[in-house]
Amino acid sequence: MIIMIKANVLSTIIYILLLITCSNFAVAEQNNVQQYRDKHYLIYIDADFSGVKSSSQAIKQGITTALAEVDYKVQGYTFELVEKNHRANSLRSRKNLEQYLQDDKALLVFSGLHSPPLLSNKSFINNNQILLLDPWAAAGPITRTTEKENWIYRLSIDDTKAGAFITKRARAEGFKKPYLLLEDTGWGRSNEYNMTAALKAYNLKPLGVSWFNWGLGKNHAKLILRNISQSTADVIFLVANSAEGETFAKAMIDLPPHLRLPIRSHWGITGGNFSQRVNAQERALLDLQFIQTRFSFLNEPLSNFAEGVLTAAKKYNPELSEVPYIKAQTGFVHSYDLTKLLIAAINQAGLTGNKINDKLAIHQALISLKNPVKGLLKVYKNPFLLYTTNNPDAHEALRESDYTMGYYNEHGEILLLNQVPFNSTQLNTNKVELLLNE
Repeated sequence: MIIMIKANVLSTIIYILLLITCSNFAVAEQNNVQQYRDKHYLIYIDADFSGVKSSSQAIKQGITTALAEVDYKVQGYTFELVEKNHRANSLRSRKNLEQYLQDDKALLVFSGLHSPPLLSNKSFINNNQILLLDPWAAAGPITRTTEKENWIYRLSIDDTKAGAFITKRARAEGFKKPYLLLEDTGWGRSNEYNMTAALKAYNLKPLGVSWFNWGLGKNHAKLILRNISQSTADVIFLVANSAEGETFAKAMIDLPPHLRLPIRSHWGITGGNFSQRVNAQERALLDLQFIQTRFSFLNEPLSNFAEGVLTAAKKYNPELSEVPYIKAQTGFVHSYDLTKLLIAAINQAGLTGNKINDKLAIHQALISLKNPVKGLLKVYKNPFLLYTTNNPDAHEALRESDYTMGYYNEHGEILLLNQVPFNSTQLNTNKVELLLNE
C-alpha cells in the first residue's frame, strides 16, 4: 500500500512538472510569435501578375535576391513580399493601395511595368503618404507632382528622356521621317509629347501619329501599319506593351517586304513573352530595336559582383535555377538595385515598429543617403534628392547616360548595342558603329 501511494505521488509530481514545462514552452512560443509579429514588415508588389507576368515575376525576383543577401532582415526586422495583382487595372490598383493603408505591417509598395495605374492614383499615393518604389513604369509624370509631397521614387527609364534618347539614336542611324505608333494611354500621350519635342530639336516633326488600344486585333494592326507604310515614313517609333507589340510584329511580317518599316520601340514589348510568341525566324524578318538600360547578365565578361548576384538569384529563386537566362531581366536589375537603395535607407533611418514613423524616416533617408550604394547598373551616389518643381528629376535614380538600345538575338535573349561586336550579322554594322561612337 505504501509503495502504491509513493508511486502515485511520484506520478503526480512528474505530471505537474510536465505541465509546467509545456506551459513554459507555450509561453516561449507565444513570445516568439509575438516578437515575430512585432519585428516583421510586409512589402507589397502592386503589379500585373496576369497579362505581363514575366515582368512582375522579374521584379519580385530582384527584390527577393537583394533581401536574401541580408537574410530578409534589416535593422532586426524581417521582411516578406506580398503579391497584389492589379491585372493592369487602375481601380484594382487603387484597392490594393487602400489595403496597404489599412495594413499596419505593410511598410511600402513596389509597382510594376504599367504606368496607367500609377498615373491614375498618383495624387492618392502622395496625399496618403504611400511610400512607393517604381522599378519599371516609365511615364514621365509619375515622379513629378504638384501635390505638397512626393512619395514616388523611380529607378527606371524616364519617358521625359526616353523619347529624346530613342530619337537621338534613330537620327544617328540616318532616319528623318519617323511615324509615331502609340498606345492610347497616359504613357502613350507622354511619349507623344516628349518624342515630338525631341524631334523639334533636329528641326523635324513626326510624319504622323496613330493610336491604338490594348487588345487590338491583328487585322486592325495590319491596317494601321499598311497606312503608315504607304506614307513616306522611314521608321516607326513604337510605344506598346508585350501583347500589342507582338500583334504589330506579326502584322508587320504579314506585309510585303517592301512595306516593312524599321521599328524603334520603347521597352514595354520586353515585359511579357514577346520573344517566345514572335519566334527567331519571324524576328529575323524585322528591323527591331528597343530602349534598355546599360546592364545585362548577358554582357560578358561579368564582374565578380554581377556573377555573385546571378548566383544568388538562382539560389533564392528556385524557378531560375534551370533557366538559361532571367526573363524580363530589366525588372530584375532595377528592382534589385532599388531594393539595395531601400536597405541602405532603412539602415540609415532605423526602424521602430511604428509604420507611420518608419515610412517617414525612410522617405527622408532616401533623399539624403550618406553612403554610396553598389548596384548592378552603377554605384549610386545621392540618387534621390528633395523634390521641388524646380528639380523635376529629384526622384529619378537614372539618367540618359544609363540608357542604351537593345535587340533580341536568335535565342530570344536581349543583347545591348553597346556590347554588340562590329561583325554582328543581325544589324547593319555601319549603324552600330554610329551608335557606339556617338
